[in-house]
Amino acid sequence: MQAFRNCGLCASGNLFKGRTDFLVARRNMSVLRLSATCVQLLKDKTKINVFCSSPAHHQRLLRLVARSKAVAFSVSSGLCAVPFTQQVENLSHESLICRASCLVTDSANTYLSQTTLALVDAHTQYAKALHTLIALQKRYITSIGKLTPAEEGSIWQVIIGQRVEVSDRLEACKRFESNWMNAIHICELSAEAAYNSGAEHACTATKTNLQVAQSKVEEIRKISREAKKKLAETKAEEIQRMAEYVSSIDINDLEDIPEAYLRED
Repeated sequence: MQAFRNCGLCASGNLFKGRTDFLVARRNMSVLRLSATCVQLLKDKTKINVFCSSPAHHQRLLRLVARSKAVAFSVSSGLCAVPFTQQVENLSHESLICRASCLVTDSANTYLSQTTLALVDAHTQYAKALHTLIALQKRYITSIGKLTPAEEGSIWQVIIGQRVEVSDRLEACKRFESNWMNAIHICELSAEAAYNSGAEHACTATKTNLQVAQSKVEEIRKISREAKKKLAETKAEEIQRMAEYVSSIDINDLEDIPEAYLRED
């Protein structure tokens, strides 16, 4: 009966002691196996008689029980050495508002990054379309008076198609510009809310993202403006070249001039 109590002590007093036993799960499994062996031996009457009748077996049982005690003692000592502090989560109104403001800034920053990427890509495609149109216009200027009506018509079909693409790209820029401005406004509001709630780090990060986004957009806008300026210069050059060509031919030959040369742009 003493051995049974010892085994019960191993199982209940050391294995399931306290709420921090999950830190020593492997050691507890050793205690559980030793305790189960003791209980099984005590339940089997035949084995009990054998152990009682044989001094060697009796000594063996005592060593087994002593070992289980030693393991249980080592587990308990290990738990005493491990510091355990229960942290109570702060659920005050101020803390919850601060966390919510951080979530808002995260979402606003994601929205800003996506709209910035879309706007930069739209302006890049717009600038490329403008440069393509400029190249076509220059090619047309150098060939004024040297093309047949059929060649003239083919070139103008390509130029008109490119102008349509430029117009489509410009519409995409305006559409993404609107989304980007909304994202800028939302980020400004979320940064202010984060600062007022005490989340200064979230406010600082959002303001930094705003500066980076505005810098990138301003840079790509500058490229688009330069492309538009070059297109306007090319247009002026074309008009001047057309005027020189018309003044250089005889008035009676005006009927032979292709209609494209006489158009008003």
